Amino acid sequence: MTPGSNIPLSAARVTVDVAAPVRLDVSGLLLTADGKVRSDDDFIFYNQPTGQGVTYRSGGGTAPDAIVVDTSAVPPGIEKIVVTASPDAAGQTFQGIEPTATIRNGDDNSVLATFTPPQLGTETALVIVEVYLRNGAWKARAVGQGYANGLAGIATDFGVTVEEPAPAAPPAQPAAPQRSHAATPPPPPAAAPTMPAAPPAPPAAPPAPAPGSGKINLDKGRVSLQKNQTVSLVKGGRPVLSQVKMGLGWEPAYRGKDIDLDASVIAYGPQRNHIDSCYFGKLSIVNGAIKHSGDNLTGEGGGDDEVIVVDLGRLPQEVSGLVFTVNSFSGQKFTEVAKAYCRLIDAASGEELVRFDLTSAEPQTGVMMAKLIRQYSGEWEMTAMGDFVKSRTVRGMVKPAAQAL
Repeated sequence: MTPGSNIPLSAARVTVDVAAPVRLDVSGLLLTADGKVRSDDDFIFYNQPTGQGVTYRSGGGTAPDAIVVDTSAVPPGIEKIVVTASPDAAGQTFQGIEPTATIRNGDDNSVLATFTPPQLGTETALVIVEVYLRNGAWKARAVGQGYANGLAGIATDFGVTVEEPAPAAPPAQPAAPQRSHAATPPPPPAAAPTMPAAPPAPPAAPPAPAPGSGKINLDKGRVSLQKNQTVSLVKGGRPVLSQVKMGLGWEPAYRGKDIDLDASVIAYGPQRNHIDSCYFGKLSIVNGAIKHSGDNLTGEGGGDDEVIVVDLGRLPQEVSGLVFTVNSFSGQKFTEVAKAYCRLIDAASGEELVRFDLTSAEPQTGVMMAKLIRQYSGEWEMTAMGDFVKSRTVRGMVKPAAQAL
């Protein structure tokens, strides 16, 4: 596609992913006929991933982020969904970066169209594609409209009032959005519905990041994560590429009642494809780069119940994501488990790097505890999950864990 061109959509459900040599933040806005959002609910991004007929899908740093539009579920009054992109790194422009939007059939993933905006320079955000309703039919248009003041400029232009307590835009920029080579003129200013502050931040940033930082790392020592928080496995500016151990532990919630849980790790490729699973029945995978300590049948005793050793430096490039799970093969629910946790340990020194304590439980037989994701830069990030699944074996965890990447 070229700027301004459009295609009719042959599928009711489409996915727009945006790929680039660097990681991008991708978001979507639902707009009415006047080109404005109705409320903060119409701004779909990493921190608010679900809207009416529109969802945000993270690529986890190994695949492009995407906006999924189900045109059959878009509410009446919404005539356009714009898909935006901005570099993950603060202040980075699109100079030298050629992002490509791919519009796919949301059901079979077949490619409907691609678009690479030309002649990018100082822009820090783009409206790259829009999905719009015209004469009762849905279409997609290539846009390529650039902004010099990031996602805040886009949000403001479409009626979102963004407060400024956090660095949403580079300093010394004028309040009005600066646009370049716009394929279509922006809508005129209008009274804007107020939206709570939603400044752009890296998708991997936790809801409650460390003070003064959008991303936690290991510089200040051991990190204790809360659910959905992420830590970059970097110390002193260098990635931790040594051997690490993921220790998982638990205790019975009731005295004298053994609890038989099984810890596992599932390895995935860049397209969320299942590569292999390491568990009590298969103690070594990917040529020994991942090894399992063996099965603990009771959960008794202090310390880690089961340990999975991961040699990050030996992992083949095809492995870009690891999801650590715990299952109850005997059928006992996690409401019968106490003090479940996982912790990442430096295998060489024995130092605990990251810990996540499961603070809630659901009457399910499986839980996704944490994930490790390889970033474009080569570094790894660990995210605390704590998401429960109905599955007694690791086999039943493969699909939900892939969806969680």
